[in-house]
Amino acid sequence: MTTYLYPQNLKATANMWLWSLRDFAIMSIAMLLSVLILANTRMVIPLAVTLCFGFLTIRLEDTTVMDFIRYAVKYFISTQQEFYWQRDAAPNSHTKNLFDRLCVPANKLKMEEK
Repeated sequence: MTTYLYPQNLKATANMWLWSLRDFAIMSIAMLLSVLILANTRMVIPLAVTLCFGFLTIRLEDTTVMDFIRYAVKYFISTQQEFYWQRDAAPNSHTKNLFDRLCVPANKLKMEEK
């Protein structure tokens, strides 16, 4: 069996600078069309969209900026965060004192209020 040194035994995706080859091709064609539209109509919107696409598809270690934003939105906004609280089976003295101070029995509170 032949082992290749680059790119990762020929299983990695092809990259051109900071973009995958597919994204780079899309960005090149979009940039050409955006410059033509800018020269003819003085409209900057297609160029701005192309630059935003170029920024969002920058790829570092198989993760794009768009993937990172998607993960952040999923973590902070769209998924339910679950927290489980439990008391340690054998708490140390500091956590036991803290727990005892926070969890005062109801009858003690009534005595302190009087």
